[in-house]
Amino acid sequence: MSARYIVVEGPIGVGKTTLCHALAKRMGARAVLEIVEENPFLASFYTDRGKYAFQTQLFFLLSRFRQQHDLSQPDLFQAATVSDYLFAKDRLFAQLTLDPQELLLYERVYELMGPRVLKPDLVIYLQARLDVLLGRIKKRGREFERRFDQAYLSDLASAYNEFFFRYDETPLLVVNTSDIDFVQSEEDLEGLIKAIGRMHKGTQHYHPIGSAAR
Repeated sequence: MSARYIVVEGPIGVGKTTLCHALAKRMGARAVLEIVEENPFLASFYTDRGKYAFQTQLFFLLSRFRQQHDLSQPDLFQAATVSDYLFAKDRLFAQLTLDPQELLLYERVYELMGPRVLKPDLVIYLQARLDVLLGRIKKRGREFERRFDQAYLSDLASAYNEFFFRYDETPLLVVNTSDIDFVQSEEDLEGLIKAIGRMHKGTQHYHPIGSAAR
């Protein structure tokens, strides 16, 4: 398929940004990256989720909406866009972390923004085993993730699976990345690019035996 706007999604540590950069480079596209480390509440959130969840989530919601609004502006110098997040997933995090009263207020704000966001032509959902996700998070060495909560990551991965099991708004490619290394293996990247080229309507699954499994 010919996709002008591609979104890469998946739980923390799965490799969204890495693949986003690789696809953007290959396609000659602009890369739109989620604002993570600029969130002033994120480090505190990982220390005390209950206390800082609402501030953290609201910052993400507003910054993501601002980025998405910019995507709708004409860009004559780029043929395509690849983003490392789907705006709709913001609600997934909110439902997982906010208490009922906070979630009610969050939903009111989200409902004003969601319909105004551009839909992608293709979503690539990356999955990986929990041990792989934890290993990748540790490897990238972000200070605020040093004591990452394994139970939270497990709940998040389950929430992602449920979200995309029901997802039907755009074509969806589900990729098992546990044994793939897009950085070290050109073969792994080429295999995924071919799978993207074979995409049509609906949901398709790609289960590669990558370099990490050989």
